[in-house]
Amino acid sequence: MSKIIENTDVYILCGGFGKRLKSVAKNKPKPMVKVGGKPFLDIIIDHMAGLGFRRFILGIGYKAEVFRKHYRSFKSKDLEIEFCEEETPLGTGGALKKVKSLIRSNPFLVLNGDSFCEFDPLDLLRFHKNKRAVVSILLRKVISGGDYGMVKIDRTDRITDFNEKNIRAKNCLINAGVYIFDKKAFGFMPRHKAFSLERDFFPELAGRKCFGFTKSGFFVDIGTPERHSKANKYFLKNS
Repeated sequence: MSKIIENTDVYILCGGFGKRLKSVAKNKPKPMVKVGGKPFLDIIIDHMAGLGFRRFILGIGYKAEVFRKHYRSFKSKDLEIEFCEEETPLGTGGALKKVKSLIRSNPFLVLNGDSFCEFDPLDLLRFHKNKRAVVSILLRKVISGGDYGMVKIDRTDRITDFNEKNIRAKNCLINAGVYIFDKKAFGFMPRHKAFSLERDFFPELAGRKCFGFTKSGFFVDIGTPERHSKANKYFLKNS
């Protein structure tokens, strides 16, 4: 495995409530809902470990004890799992800002804990370096952007616009929930503690040092009962 990948930290956003998935999740935090017979977060970590990543930091909040209990007994001699807990909801941006002191690598990888997307990590890291980006975002082409929001890029792959939940967008690019951050990104973040990456931070970077990487593979998220069912069928079939 590449030392570049092995030495890159992976921060996973796991702190949300998952209100739309409540009928399926019951009292579990969304990333810990079972998909294909095991917690969805296990699928993400197993996949990333298979790509060569070794150090994971879980950004936890809601039902934090569920994560701590599960990963306390996570038996792997070559993986390191740490926690960064938010006492009050900080949003995706605030949660990322809070983990700053725990990040060792530069750049580092950030994932959403409720989505899965295939990609080549070396290609993404090289892309980020070649573009001299502050943030690089993995993008996925979909038929409809209504559920996810639309992202626009120019000829140089620079992201020029974010439009969250654009129900009219067709055959467009969406944010696939995989990011490469340079540590310089912390200097561009809002001063307040709680904010959203998608609504408060990324749009402010549009047209500047934020680039979109479009070489992505299979994508699925478990944000709604319908999408959870789709993910469950896929991972049961491919496990």
